[in-house]
Amino acid sequence: QNVTQTVEEEKPKPPTVQEIKQKIEKYNAKVTNCLLMKLNDDGTYTGFIKVHLKLRRPVTVPAGIRPPSIYDALKEVNLAEMTDKRTSFYLPLDAIKQLHISSTTTVSEVIQGLLKKFMVVDNPQKFALFKEMRKDGQVLFQKLPLTEYPLYLRLLAGPDTDVLSFVLKENETGEVEWDAFSIPELQNFLMILDKEEKDKIQQVHRKYERFKQRLQQTLKEARGKPG
Repeated sequence: QNVTQTVEEEKPKPPTVQEIKQKIEKYNAKVTNCLLMKLNDDGTYTGFIKVHLKLRRPVTVPAGIRPPSIYDALKEVNLAEMTDKRTSFYLPLDAIKQLHISSTTTVSEVIQGLLKKFMVVDNPQKFALFKEMRKDGQVLFQKLPLTEYPLYLRLLAGPDTDVLSFVLKENETGEVEWDAFSIPELQNFLMILDKEEKDKIQQVHRKYERFKQRLQQTLKEARGKPG
C-alpha cells in the first residue's frame, strides 16, 4: 500500500547571537566607508543600507512649505501635516538615500521611512522595495515581501553593493489602478503630461528649424558657386 504524506518544508532556524556576531565581524572587516554594523546587548544589531529611487511616475508632496530643518528631524516634526495643499513632481531618477536601520526594521517600515524623508504623502502601498542582484552579466530584480528584514539581507550579502543593492520602485500590479489616486492627483498628472507634451513639441520645432536654416544656408552657398 502506497501512502503519500505531506512533508512541510523545514524553515531555517534563526541564527544565534554568536553566529550574528561572527557575521558582523566578517562584514565590518570588508567595510571601507566607516558604515559599520553594531551588535547590541539584546542580540539585535544596527547598520546602514542604501536605497536607489527608480520611480517612473510623479509623487505627491505638500505644496508651499519650507524644506525640513535639523530641528524638524530631531523633533520628528511632520511638515506634511501642516498643510492640506498638494502638488506632484518627479523625484530625481536613481537618487540614492542612505538609511540607518535596525535588524528588526521591516521592508514596510523602510518604505514608510523613505516616503517620510522625501515628504511624500502617497499611499505606501503604491511602492515596493526590490533587491537588485547581478549574475552572469545580467541584472535581476526581486520584489521583497513587506515582512522581510533588509539589514539581514545586507549582512548576508556583505557591504558590496554590486552583489546586492536595494531599489524603491512603483508597486507594479499590471495596469495602473487609476482609482487608487485622488482627483487632485489625477489633475496634477494631466498638468504634467500637458507640460511634457508642449516641451516635446518645442523640441521638434527647434530641431526642424535648425535643419531648415542649415538647408537654406547650403542652398545660398550653392547659388553663389559657378555652374
